[in-house]
Amino acid sequence: MVADVVVVGAGQAGLSAAYHLQRRGFVPAGSSATGAGRPGAEGRPVGTYIVLDAEDGPGGAWRHRWKSLLMATVNGISDLPGIPQPDVDPAEASSSFLTRYFGGYEHDLGLAIERPVKVQSVSREDADPAGRLKITTSRGEWSARALINATGTWTRPFWPIYPGQASFRGRQLHVADYVSADEFRGRHVIVVGGGISAVGLLDEVSKVTSTTWFTRREPVWREAAFDRQAGHDAVALVEERVRQGLPPQSVVSVTGLIRTPALRAAAERGVLDRHPMFTAIEPDGVRMADGSFLAAGVILWATGFRAELEHLAPLHLRGPGGGIAMDGTRVAAEPRVHLVGYGPSSSTIGANRAGRAAVAGIITLLAGSG
Repeated sequence: MVADVVVVGAGQAGLSAAYHLQRRGFVPAGSSATGAGRPGAEGRPVGTYIVLDAEDGPGGAWRHRWKSLLMATVNGISDLPGIPQPDVDPAEASSSFLTRYFGGYEHDLGLAIERPVKVQSVSREDADPAGRLKITTSRGEWSARALINATGTWTRPFWPIYPGQASFRGRQLHVADYVSADEFRGRHVIVVGGGISAVGLLDEVSKVTSTTWFTRREPVWREAAFDRQAGHDAVALVEERVRQGLPPQSVVSVTGLIRTPALRAAAERGVLDRHPMFTAIEPDGVRMADGSFLAAGVILWATGFRAELEHLAPLHLRGPGGGIAMDGTRVAAEPRVHLVGYGPSSSTIGANRAGRAAVAGIITLLAGSG
């Protein structure tokens, strides 16, 4: 199977890329070139594209978010390009609302998406730097002139390693596996992590059982409203790291935590009294930094995610700094590959902008290579 551009992933960043490909004149791979998309200067399509998504349906990672994460409490979600979000019921689960929004978006625009298709590896077909890329998937191989990777992070939860971790007789889970606070009733819950998920789940779980919060660093709280300018400033800080080839930090790590009314109430209940990280995990709890012991039945790791890029390993994109050096969305060492939803574009603000930038860069690349 052949396409000029393959997009991997159909979350917010992948849909943004597909929208801009279609808008710039690309048509679905294998089509008769009369479908969606604007024609080029001579009335012909600019090229062909396909989106390969590993999920069973629309929604990206939002399909898997816990049901209690409501639209009223979810961190700000930017509109997809071209079609704004419909009216939002603050009491609706974000997984339900955003899956429906993404699905309607795909349908209304007629985007070329195949699923479920798991991309297993991406490699170079030959040594020609202007040659094609081979994309090996669970449903056959694709050959492409360029690739936009939008696989996100949800499938790679990060689990820190601590002494004695395997000896714990209680339950350990990552936020990726969280369902409901009700399953923790009657057990003391340790929540580890300093991000939005950690404080949100602390608030939720503490309403049904006792909790203790641990972080590696003192949390930084943001008093001012998080407006669009603040979002762009945060994206710029993360972008500088990936430009240097360093592993990206999350956008949240540079924005700080916003004191919402719900979190103010949680603080008043003493839920957000933070402790420095424990030094070891024992069968029935953890050893605190001061040497004391804290009994617990559950450890909830709200420790974030890492970019899902293992399928790109054959391209050897990582540098000595441990990250992938980027020039905007383009991999500096491999101009045929663009990463969206990576580093600065992992936020919804950055994802939309990255989709547009990646498509513009690929059009320039394809024009130059004939």
